[in-house]
Amino acid sequence: MNAHDPGTSRSPGWARWLGLGTAREDEPPPPPEQTMDTPQGPAESPADKRRRHVLEDITRFLIGHRLPVSPHTLTIAHDVVTGANPALVRLVGEHVTSGAPLTVEWLEEAVRCDEEDSGARQIHALVRKLEGAIAQFGCTATAARSATTSYNETLAEQVDALGGIMPCQEASSAIEALTSVAREMLRRTRDMEREITRSERETEALQRSLEDARRDAEIDHLTGLPNRRAFEAVFEDELTQARDKNEPLCVAFCDIDRFKRVNDTHGHEAGDRVLCTVAQALAQLSNDKCHVARHGGEEFVVLLRGLNLAAACTILDEARETIATRRLVNRATNTPFGRISFSAGVADVHAYPNRKSALRAADEALFRAKLAGRNRVIAAGQDEWNGFRVIAPDPAAGTAA
Repeated sequence: MNAHDPGTSRSPGWARWLGLGTAREDEPPPPPEQTMDTPQGPAESPADKRRRHVLEDITRFLIGHRLPVSPHTLTIAHDVVTGANPALVRLVGEHVTSGAPLTVEWLEEAVRCDEEDSGARQIHALVRKLEGAIAQFGCTATAARSATTSYNETLAEQVDALGGIMPCQEASSAIEALTSVAREMLRRTRDMEREITRSERETEALQRSLEDARRDAEIDHLTGLPNRRAFEAVFEDELTQARDKNEPLCVAFCDIDRFKRVNDTHGHEAGDRVLCTVAQALAQLSNDKCHVARHGGEEFVVLLRGLNLAAACTILDEARETIATRRLVNRATNTPFGRISFSAGVADVHAYPNRKSALRAADEALFRAKLAGRNRVIAAGQDEWNGFRVIAPDPAAGTAA
């Protein structure tokens, strides 16, 4: 069973990442001693074992970080130890590995930020639905205008024909009344046609405005790359195409090494220029089958269709080497930045049950690249990995190097 087996709600890979899991499946604890007078209970099912492990990990997480037990902290602990919320898992991992204490206040802020991002995604989905509804209305309005025009033309012909009839004395009053009614109907339908035409133009203008707003919302304005929201839509489309055409598909996270040090030393304006430089280098990979986006902060995400895991790693490693060999200088102070590099984790999307699992695997591989010394590319599942320790280590055991 691998770390992303869809048959379990608890990911052993993430448990190791959090410092919670042990080799439970490989080294089961010894059974309690049984006596002849004590009958054995029913054997624990795999589902019961998974639930017990999750409860144990939640307990260790809360106790290890001295967090109070409450519905809120229990929910957060569950999302972290099971990997149910990858964004929150990553935030917790970065926070703990930085040496900062994990407090309720910090967790609440992290959850709030994640919920705001989720809300933005929901709004984006609603805008897409609105665009579809407006497009459908536009088609309906066009069809109605076409039908009204045709009706007007036919009605006009009939009115002209009635006007040309030489009525006999007995029918003259009836024909004149019918002609008057027909002319009034023609006037009203022409007014309706003009209103439909005006509504059609307004709908087209609204469609253009929504499309412009959507494109603007999907661009990272600092780097010019698509943002995380745009990437998620592209990922879904590319996965569908890759499956339909039986093509390989890989996803990678790339994170600039020691970027905080750049900001602290040279200032945020210089840090922004470094971000743009790396973004431009990665953007050169873009084509119809390769998509690059800024995922947030100093992290980028790359989607490569048509390349297997080894080829995807090679492409990214070449980009990494190109950036690492450049010697960038802060133009404001004429001070060298030092070596600018990035670390990357790459995952074969088809090796995982869904997009979320593939992204999680790429994220884990990125962290392994960081721990291995940075400035390197690591493929998910291609190396031995024992994980981080998010649970604070026992002081009696000493400090890990």
